[in-house]
Amino acid sequence: MKGEKLVRVSIHWTYKHPKGREVKLQSDMMPAKEALFLGEDFEKTGRTKEIIFYDTSDQAWTKKELQKLLKGIETEPQEIVTFFDGGYDIQTHKAGLGIVIYFTQSNKQYRLRKNAVFEEINSNNEAEYAAFWLLLQELENIGVHHTEVIFKGDSQVVLNQLSGEWPVYEDEFIRWIERIEVKIKELGIKPSFEPISRKLNKEADQLAFQALNGTDIDSRLELTQE
Repeated sequence: MKGEKLVRVSIHWTYKHPKGREVKLQSDMMPAKEALFLGEDFEKTGRTKEIIFYDTSDQAWTKKELQKLLKGIETEPQEIVTFFDGGYDIQTHKAGLGIVIYFTQSNKQYRLRKNAVFEEINSNNEAEYAAFWLLLQELENIGVHHTEVIFKGDSQVVLNQLSGEWPVYEDEFIRWIERIEVKIKELGIKPSFEPISRKLNKEADQLAFQALNGTDIDSRLELTQE
C-alpha cells in the first residue's frame, strides 16, 4: 500500500511489571504498518497497559483508529504535487488565483485545475497567499489528509515565509500564515515547499490570468500513461 510509506508514527506504550511497577516507553518514527505489527506483539506479552501512536503532526491514534486510517488511505489521493499562482489587478484590488494538483488515486493518475477570483486584495504577495489558501481548500475537498504534499510556486515570499526561512513583518501576511498553518495541521499534511521559476509555473499562472479575464476553470482529468 503506497499510503503506508507516507504515514509514519512513533509508539508510546506503558509497560506494567507483574509486581505493579510501570514504565512509559517510546519508539523512533517508523512506517505505520510496522508500528501496528510491533504494537500487537507488545500486547501479546500481557504486560502492556496502554499503546498510543503519534504521527509526524503529533496527533495521537489508538490502534483501531490507525488501522482504519491505513485502510482508508488505499483509495485516497497520494503522491501529491501541487502548483499555485496569484495575479493581482491594482486597479480593482482583485486577485486571479490558479491552482494545479497532480495526484494518484486507486492506482490512477489525475490532474486537477481550478481558478477563482478573490476581492479586496492589497498586493501581489497577498494574492499569492490567497492562491495557496484556495489550494488547501481544494486538497481538503478531494480528501487529502495525513500524507506528504509538495507545494510549488514562483512566489519566493510565500514559500520561504511558510517554511520559516524568511521573517514575516506584515500583519496581513501573518493572518494568512496563521490560517494556512491551522489548516495544514488540521489535515495532517506534511508539507514540502519548493520555490520554482515562473516558467515552470506557467500552468497555474495561466489559470490565474484566465480568472482575472472572466474565464472560469474547474476540471479533473485522468492522465493516461503511454
